[in-house]
Amino acid sequence: SPPGYTQFPLQMWGKVLSKVKKAVVFMDDKCAETLHWSGGAAALFEAGAKNVKQFSSFEACSADEPKAVFVVSTLLKGRTIDIIKDVISLSHFQYCVVITTVAHSVHLVANHVSVEMDGNPVFEQFEEKLCEWMGNMNYTAEVLHVPVVLAPVSQHLILSPQFAQLFPLLSPDLDTINAKRPEKKRFASLGDVDLNSLPAELQIEVKHLASALNSMFETTGTRAESFAVGPMSRIIAGELANHPQAKNRRKTAQNKASIIFIDRTMDLTGAVGHHGDNLVEKIFTVLKPLPGHVTDVQVDMLELTALQRSPLTQNILAPGCLAQSESSAARSLWEAMLTSKQKEAVLEVRRQLVEAAGKEKLPIKMSMGRVTPDQLCSYVQPFQGSRGALESHSGVLQLGLATAQTLRHPSLARWDACLAFERLLLQALGDADFPSVLRQLLPLMKPREGEGVSGSGRGADECSPDELVLLLVYLYSLADEATPTDRENEEEELERLERELIGALTLVVTKEVELSPLLQKLTGCSSPEELTMACAHSAMERMFETLRGLSQSRDQLKQLRSVYTPSDGIHQANYRPFLRQILEEVFNPDRPECPDIEHIMFMKVSRPHPRDNPVLFLFLVGGVTPSELRLIKEAVSALKPATQVLVLATRLLRPTDVPELLFATRRLTPDIGV
Repeated sequence: SPPGYTQFPLQMWGKVLSKVKKAVVFMDDKCAETLHWSGGAAALFEAGAKNVKQFSSFEACSADEPKAVFVVSTLLKGRTIDIIKDVISLSHFQYCVVITTVAHSVHLVANHVSVEMDGNPVFEQFEEKLCEWMGNMNYTAEVLHVPVVLAPVSQHLILSPQFAQLFPLLSPDLDTINAKRPEKKRFASLGDVDLNSLPAELQIEVKHLASALNSMFETTGTRAESFAVGPMSRIIAGELANHPQAKNRRKTAQNKASIIFIDRTMDLTGAVGHHGDNLVEKIFTVLKPLPGHVTDVQVDMLELTALQRSPLTQNILAPGCLAQSESSAARSLWEAMLTSKQKEAVLEVRRQLVEAAGKEKLPIKMSMGRVTPDQLCSYVQPFQGSRGALESHSGVLQLGLATAQTLRHPSLARWDACLAFERLLLQALGDADFPSVLRQLLPLMKPREGEGVSGSGRGADECSPDELVLLLVYLYSLADEATPTDRENEEEELERLERELIGALTLVVTKEVELSPLLQKLTGCSSPEELTMACAHSAMERMFETLRGLSQSRDQLKQLRSVYTPSDGIHQANYRPFLRQILEEVFNPDRPECPDIEHIMFMKVSRPHPRDNPVLFLFLVGGVTPSELRLIKEAVSALKPATQVLVLATRLLRPTDVPELLFATRRLTPDIGV
């Protein structure tokens, strides 16, 4: 069997756990989210930690707590060291351990040191600083790098939540890069931009990610051949292949793998569309996120108690969640929910709840036929009275409740409405030019009727602003697939239409009674009172500048240029997922080599094929959707390769994440905590 890639994150946390005995642990949100999928806070307490606190200047310890462990996902510079200094100066520590996920080599780059150095001088200097702040040079300080960056979310999926904001660059980013360069040195396309031409923060982020992946391959003794599809992927793959340790592994490593980095921008249609017949995608969309987390949600636990619903109970009951690594039953149920069709997943939820009740000899009314939310809840309720049963099955119960709460959620009906509209747009693209198809969105852009239209109260057939934005991304990502016309004025007509759409959307947004999280991020305003017409208008203009470039993302490709199959008169037009096309190229033995899957090499070697190695990693830069996980599983079982496929991604996407990454994320200047 292949080396333990999904075990690697647990091994890294093991290094952290070996340091926490009798300590108070201070951890930032990004590390806490990674730990959440590797045993959670319970793992720290089992290893002897006294307490766990947020990494914040407002936290400190009392005199009887002499040992602290800080776990951070950032460089030991700027804001991060200010917070550590604040906590130490308010406490009475005699022993401090600081663990950063950022390698020492990346600290050297951040400090503009270009020479090779022995040892870890940056960390050693910081150890002295810690002793100074503790007030005694004889106290103990340790600073070390442990790459707790990867989260094993399922047996075939590893995420890096720390890089949830990392996203391939778009055409406005190219303009920003070029604006700072002399005229003769400007880049013609995103494909020409190299790592050294990126802003310093993004260079650090890329090096941080590449070094974390390098650690995984180093620890598992793996020689990885890197491939890339898309400009950002090429930069990250190049950085990984160029790592000094990677060069040594080419001579010595026992295990072999291929890793194909793929830019999410190659297929935005799949990420914003509602065709994913997937339970987890819907759970992610309708339930509120777990505070501080990108990849988990809050499950209401009230039905497991005898409490009545009231404003009081909201604050006393901690939410449940989807990360259930304790029981094997919950793990296999989560796997099914993540990678099956919705109907199969819901049946599996019912089966596991019935089985759990049976094991505990709890009375339940069996019923066949359609699974309903009420039926699922009726299987959960008998567990209320029995603490032992609750504890043994809490994982399965939380997944069951998440399913019931999603299926009965009032906004779930909108999912099918969006899907129906996307299907109409797909058909229309085959029959008309782009402006004509885009015009079909105008009638939908009207302010919503009625009082209190926050989500559920509105007319069921009215589009929310979030949905309108998703439809725009969907359509612009397919703009090149529209039937071309030779009309001279198509360009002018498009500009006129876009001005109309911007005006209509501005009106829709300013008439909202409550701003959705997405609208708050798009406009930079937290309430309707703050949102002026001018502010909404300029946010919409910026959005359209980005939308216009979306259809060009595959222009550099030679072969995989389309994600659309037009109607042939018998079959309807449909969406062809980019990932499925990639897997067919890789695993179909009859296909010649695909020129779009670029091999990243630094020595003149004969080009390997991605399927030559026993393990293939697909790394999705910018995130993967749950329905793509199912698609990968189905493609692998259909093509039956001799290769095991594992998915790595920066995050697990729900449709509304995509507009946020496109229109409200600092892609060029990520926050690196400095």
